[in-house]
Amino acid sequence: MADVLFLTQRIPYPPNKGEKIRSFRLLERLARRHRVHLGCLIDDPDDLQHRDTVRAMVADAHFGVLDRRRARMWSLRGLLTGEGLSVTYFGDASLRAWVRRVLTEVKPKAGVISSSNMAPYLLDEPARPPLLVADVVDVDSAKFAHYAREARPPMRWVFAREAVRVAALERRLADEAAWCTLVSEPEAALFRQVAPRARARVLGVPNGVDTAFFSPEHAAVSPYDGAGPVLAFTGHMDYPPNIDAALWLAHDILPLVRRKVPAARLAIVGANPAREVQALASRPEILVTGRVPDVRPYVRHATVCVAPLRIARGIQNKVLEAMAMGRPTVVTTAALTGIAAEPGRDLLLADGAPAVADAVLQALEPARALALGAQARRFVVEHHGWDHTFAAFDTCLRGLDGPEPVRGAAE
Repeated sequence: MADVLFLTQRIPYPPNKGEKIRSFRLLERLARRHRVHLGCLIDDPDDLQHRDTVRAMVADAHFGVLDRRRARMWSLRGLLTGEGLSVTYFGDASLRAWVRRVLTEVKPKAGVISSSNMAPYLLDEPARPPLLVADVVDVDSAKFAHYAREARPPMRWVFAREAVRVAALERRLADEAAWCTLVSEPEAALFRQVAPRARARVLGVPNGVDTAFFSPEHAAVSPYDGAGPVLAFTGHMDYPPNIDAALWLAHDILPLVRRKVPAARLAIVGANPAREVQALASRPEILVTGRVPDVRPYVRHATVCVAPLRIARGIQNKVLEAMAMGRPTVVTTAALTGIAAEPGRDLLLADGAPAVADAVLQALEPARALALGAQARRFVVEHHGWDHTFAAFDTCLRGLDGPEPVRGAAE
């Protein structure tokens, strides 16, 4: 077994949100074959309780603890250093010292990083591992460029600067890593535009879903009171794209559905709802749950699951989970990115409030709902099991048992 240094920007447990789900599954895969030395950060006090669970999975672990408010203030030093603010936010002296100790004492044969934000912990280290694999996941520079186009000054300037700084880091990381992986082939194609010299070493590695955990057979009491169909939208509700989708669903889509089905209700399920999302709970037809211990009952007993994202990066786990549980699912084009499901057969695709509302009404028809749910489950089982989707990581790490790769070879 080889020693592998694995760095993630947040503790990869519990696997209850996009970045944690992916990093947890990658950690599981690495730990099957190698001695893993995990370095990560915690910026949510609720995650402190999970340190022992994660320690039990690895040979060694270090958890840098960040206070979110202080980290945001400290990130402003990036304005002086020229770094991206999102990168400096995740800078932690204790983690940096631990990484250097592991590099010099353990001498791992490979370094795997999750997110470009973790790249500075390795790129400037002279003792860094001979094999570097970067699970970039999403093209963050493109995300910030999108935010810049949508924002008003002064945030427009902040986001535009961030897009430039992060793109420079992404290019350097791509040039120096043996492989860069992203969450979908469309995201990988976008990354190849950012880092064209590394295009032959960039792979799309989609997320999977635990089809045994997210199963229609999951028995749970319905969390919904009252009568009438329930539209469910899940996700962390402090994430700007989810906030935008929740507000659009509540203000523009749900009223159109209720014209035809007056008893229809909306459940917005997920942690840390922003103030404007929480305010939606004042409407009797809308439930805003906040953090829940298990999202499955809310998905299992929803009549329709809706993912009306207008802004999206990568792949939407919420869509895969709903499909795995056999629920009829309505998505926008943005929410379908990276998922090769066939609209009309595996799920329903619509853009614009009237079209989304019409798709929801179709999915509320019992026969249509039954057919969509069955086919959704079948698609996910066939195409999105974790062992199937993550097999590419074995290719990326095969250098552990062979000659050391040459870093930074231009293609």
